[in-house]
Amino acid sequence: MTSGAPPAAAVVRSAPRPPVPTSMRRRRLVALAGLLVLLVGCCFASVAVGAKEIGIGDVWRAFVAYTGTENDIVIRSLRVPRTIVGVLAGAALGLAGALIQGHTRNPLADPGLLGVNAGAALVVVIGIYVFGVTSLLGYVWFAFAGAFAAAVAVFVLGSMGRGGPTPVTLALAGAAVTAMLGAFTSAIVLVDVQTLDAYRFWAVGALAGRDAAVAAQVAPFIGAGTLIAFASAPALNALALGDDVATSLGHDVRRTRFVGVVAITLLAGAATAACGPIAFVGLVVPHVARSFTGPDFRWLLPVSALLGAVLLLVADVVGRVVVRPAELQVGIVLALVGGPFFVWLVRRRKMVQV
Repeated sequence: MTSGAPPAAAVVRSAPRPPVPTSMRRRRLVALAGLLVLLVGCCFASVAVGAKEIGIGDVWRAFVAYTGTENDIVIRSLRVPRTIVGVLAGAALGLAGALIQGHTRNPLADPGLLGVNAGAALVVVIGIYVFGVTSLLGYVWFAFAGAFAAAVAVFVLGSMGRGGPTPVTLALAGAAVTAMLGAFTSAIVLVDVQTLDAYRFWAVGALAGRDAAVAAQVAPFIGAGTLIAFASAPALNALALGDDVATSLGHDVRRTRFVGVVAITLLAGAATAACGPIAFVGLVVPHVARSFTGPDFRWLLPVSALLGAVLLLVADVVGRVVVRPAELQVGIVLALVGGPFFVWLVRRRKMVQV
């Protein structure tokens, strides 16, 4: 090699980005547009369908000609806030799932891998047992504090050593912290029946009873997490090529992973605080989204957000219908449907790799 030859890093950095095929670009745009339309339809179904039968005309009048009737109150005070919380939580979990799978390069990773669910559960139990908290508004702040503390602990443990945080160390630290926090949670609820009774209604995962105050409390955190997630999409694309390549392209791998943990904590922590631990959304949604968008996180993240919101609203509507006039919680519906669906997804020969 002559002395005037450019270094390898410069060659990699100056390499032109391969053009995106027209068919893939069209598929991505169609997926985004279709999910937006589907989300609007799901929002309408979430407002119109419930244990109390309300006609389409009455639903419309509740928005344009509010008179304070029983139907108007049900629509505006109960179903609309519940729908908003469902959209926020579903989008947050879908985004968090795509982020955690990208940062760990693990197709089986979900937001709970960082200990978010376990941390939220433990602090909610402490709030009930020690401070006597019984309201959903009280649960929100305790759950978010626990989720944040657990994620910080996982990141600190996963960052120990010369190599800093890596997909393997983060996964191992998350598994260890989750097991430890789960043991503490079980110990508390086993010694106090009243705490167990209050905790189990939050732990099942539900949208019922979530009002506008809950939505207002978690919306800023989800908004901040969404902005951070979208801003980190180029760095995630570089990380997918490997840490060495990402470094050669000018990305600080340690900082990128720290920013990713912050975004995941904000998104998953807020969603868990609002609705309780909800499984399978963060695990399944990124795989389905990747089949439309490919591995490019600039498209994968928004599609995952929309798909997560759609999935959560559909599950909530199904739960209201199948056992009417009673209600099946959305966490139960997703567990019943998500498990078999994910097994089918994993067994597909053409499953898109992370």
